[in-house]
Amino acid sequence: MVRLAAALSRSTRSSKLSAMLATLITTLPCAVAAAPTNIIYIIGDGMGPAYTSAYRYFNDDPSTKVVEPTIFDKLLVGMASTYPDDDTYVTDSAAAATALATSHKSYNGAIAVNSDKQVLPTLLEYAKAKQRTTAVVVTSQINHATPASFLAHNEHRRNYNEIADDFLSNLIDNKPVADLMLGGGQQYFVREDRDLVAELRALGYQYQDDFNALSQLERLPALGLFAPKGLAPALGSPAPLRLSQMTEHALTLLPANPKGFVMMIEASQIDWCGHSNDIACAMAEMTDLAATIQRIVDYIDQHPNTLLVMTADHSTGGLSLGADGIYQWRGQLLHSVKQMPSTLAKWLYESPAHLASEQAFYDFWQTHLGLPIDAEQRNEYRQQLQTALAQDNGVKEATRLLKQQIDTLTSTGWTTGGHDAVDVQVFAYGQGAAQFNGHQDNTQIAKKLIDLIH
Repeated sequence: MVRLAAALSRSTRSSKLSAMLATLITTLPCAVAAAPTNIIYIIGDGMGPAYTSAYRYFNDDPSTKVVEPTIFDKLLVGMASTYPDDDTYVTDSAAAATALATSHKSYNGAIAVNSDKQVLPTLLEYAKAKQRTTAVVVTSQINHATPASFLAHNEHRRNYNEIADDFLSNLIDNKPVADLMLGGGQQYFVREDRDLVAELRALGYQYQDDFNALSQLERLPALGLFAPKGLAPALGSPAPLRLSQMTEHALTLLPANPKGFVMMIEASQIDWCGHSNDIACAMAEMTDLAATIQRIVDYIDQHPNTLLVMTADHSTGGLSLGADGIYQWRGQLLHSVKQMPSTLAKWLYESPAHLASEQAFYDFWQTHLGLPIDAEQRNEYRQQLQTALAQDNGVKEATRLLKQQIDTLTSTGWTTGGHDAVDVQVFAYGQGAAQFNGHQDNTQIAKKLIDLIH
């Protein structure tokens, strides 16, 4: 503990943060003998209970009578509340991520600061101070609300450039908090006023901006920024399991440290699908997350000194499986949707011949959507899309209509384009998983994880 406090005091981060980290870690309870060496912390952004239920039915084998459990069902251990530090009960991703990273509530928009805008030490900062290898793997930009709340401190989540800069100024023992960062965000790290990638390279980081060359990151520290902002959606992507692929590669790099590692993984775009009320998009993101979890479970089976904890920061969209009083949900049909509705709307705008006749539209529909529609629906949907595309905001309106048509055909419902206050699931596997059983607040998840770092 004395060596840890000394290391923290040498951090080039503000003396206030260093002193706070040193004080808090020296007062943490002694870790039990069964504390895991490695911790993998997954956040399914926006992934409330309806999403894991939807994935179960989407993933069901229709040739069997029983609905098969998914990897989510097998790892479920409890639930968590998500409210922020006010009386609204509905959190945003920043306040929720701050709670999940620091064990403290804060206001919506806060990045690892409290309601008085004072710095809150994070799980990854604790881990770095204890000489564990640290990693962040996300499908958003790496300075987005959730990863930012583990690596930086800022009064507002929208200060993207300031947050990116903080990755170079928020240091532990003169080093950035994360040894490995994979995700998007090129435009925030290579700017006219500053080239943060060059600065990270000067600190010894390998860098890669081509996802297809992910394997060329061969050592730590390393940085992979694979898109100007967030990565492309899973649906219609040439790499639909991109989170799983990044996670798998990260696991090949991390075990070199005998002290272990702490990795935060975010399935960032489940939330984006929810905000957009796009069920096909959401199921593609859930498929990527399920593959990621299975890869981690396989890793833990080979490395039993590892703990996986997963939760959501909140639920998004008010998703319902069943709508308009119809007692059914036809999620299996979503397997035939091959592209994002926004992409299809753009294609229709650029090539209006797809709407020139009922047959042309039917051919387009069958190729890219494949949902069963009768002749009356074909005519109705074609006319609706023609009308929408004739408007000034035609692509946007056609996107909305396509999502609405998919919802109608699958009996999917939504209540909001924002977040809601429902409790979210907690999942755990590996050494120490039982500590997360039952109901808890999101701050308690973070506190338990911080207490396990020894």
